[in-house]
Amino acid sequence: MPGDPNDDAIFAEIADERRSIAQTLDEFTPEQWDTQSLCKAWTVGDVAAHLVVPLIVPTWQFGLAMVRTRGDFDRANQLMTQRVRRRHSDELPALLEAHADKKFTPPGRGPSAPLTDVIVHGLDICTPLGIEHRIPEHRMGMLLDFLVPETGAAPFKGPELRLHWRATDLDWSRGDGPTIEGSAATLALVLTGRSSALSGIAGPGAEQLAAARASRRS
Repeated sequence: MPGDPNDDAIFAEIADERRSIAQTLDEFTPEQWDTQSLCKAWTVGDVAAHLVVPLIVPTWQFGLAMVRTRGDFDRANQLMTQRVRRRHSDELPALLEAHADKKFTPPGRGPSAPLTDVIVHGLDICTPLGIEHRIPEHRMGMLLDFLVPETGAAPFKGPELRLHWRATDLDWSRGDGPTIEGSAATLALVLTGRSSALSGIAGPGAEQLAAARASRRS
């Protein structure tokens, strides 16, 4: 049966984003590869390897890693990322470019999930290096629509917190409640749990979010 044309359009966005990141990675120095990314456990090179994992690692190999880690997905993901980094450290940009068109989706998820993954990880790579990672406005809108439900409920553990999310650099907002605003990239990083991005948001919703996170830590 033919695929959903909307899905095909999203896969095209994913492929373009992978190629953009690959071109950026291809110019990195060894020091940049070893820079700490916005992902606490990973360097820039590790994040690049993570982006390549689903493109070159067969599902059965990842399944074996899940067995080895007793079903711990995060740990299995780390193992496969480390393996790809060791084996393909000099080839990561070329592999990301060569496999950019692969239509991979996590089980039970549509293409918006890998689109979000590749955009956010591109920010994880570029932000700490002070590199501007330009993402088309419509692509950022697709990502934010995927991350934020119509209610504006914050996707974090704990009591539900409903907010009005508003991007300051494109025409996008969603949800009801106290406003939390920042650039689209900053909102994306906050929504995916990057605590370093919290300093870039403002509004009464930002205060409520900070209070809610503090109460969960206490």
